[in-house]
Amino acid sequence: MQGWHSFIPTPVKTSYLNALLKAGFHTLDFGSFVSPKAIPQMADTKQVLTALDLRDTQTKLLAIIANRRGAEQAVGYDEITYLGFPFSVSPTFQQRNTNSTQEESLGTVADIQELCIKNKKQLVIYLSMGFGNPYGDVYSEEILLQWADKIAALDITIISLADTVGLATPEQISNALAALVPGYKTVEFGVHLHSSAANVHQKLQAAIASGCRRFDGALKGIGGCPMAQDDLIGNMPTETMISYFEAQGLKLHINRQALQHCIQLANEIFI
Repeated sequence: MQGWHSFIPTPVKTSYLNALLKAGFHTLDFGSFVSPKAIPQMADTKQVLTALDLRDTQTKLLAIIANRRGAEQAVGYDEITYLGFPFSVSPTFQQRNTNSTQEESLGTVADIQELCIKNKKQLVIYLSMGFGNPYGDVYSEEILLQWADKIAALDITIISLADTVGLATPEQISNALAALVPGYKTVEFGVHLHSSAANVHQKLQAAIASGCRRFDGALKGIGGCPMAQDDLIGNMPTETMISYFEAQGLKLHINRQALQHCIQLANEIFI
């Protein structure tokens, strides 16, 4: 929702998220504790959170934060399990997204990790621009692996490789995960992939074959990062991902009737 062109009313957000909570997903990225000036769509995250119905769901809530102040707000809510922080492999994007350098942001990650441990939360790090960037910043697989090493050294146990602007090739995905997954037995590596319809299956297969079992998606492929660039390749459609996973024989725990209701709501909201 964060980059949607018009503000989605709070009751509409809440209705959609409550529907998603019934679909059987492991985690729901429900909102962001970030500057309302930077991301106006997320200005009502606190109101949305208080209206979520968590009584009959196993789905855990994740909130995006971009600095310590946002983290301090998020850890105050018992309902939230995960805090997600975007750490960019691109120095230009790190400055653009969080108004800080990579080294400053690494210090912020360490501070937030300490805050999470004290408040019994779990920090998820997204290595954004993980497969290249549109700014001309130097990129290589070695650079990605170096930053992953630094993040893992802070005892972060969930790291998601984010293809923020859809540049990743299946080979890049395979190589990165093949290098990381065996080396860190206590870290769960996931992928946050953007793609066109033409290469979604190839990217998913590359990640599956490399041992990845944590995937981010969005119904209808809606979204992207509004801080990245104007012309984004969208998120991977959750419904496409589910169909592909099932075709590959992976066991899912999705309530199909509830999912269909979510898709119907998405068709009404995102028009």
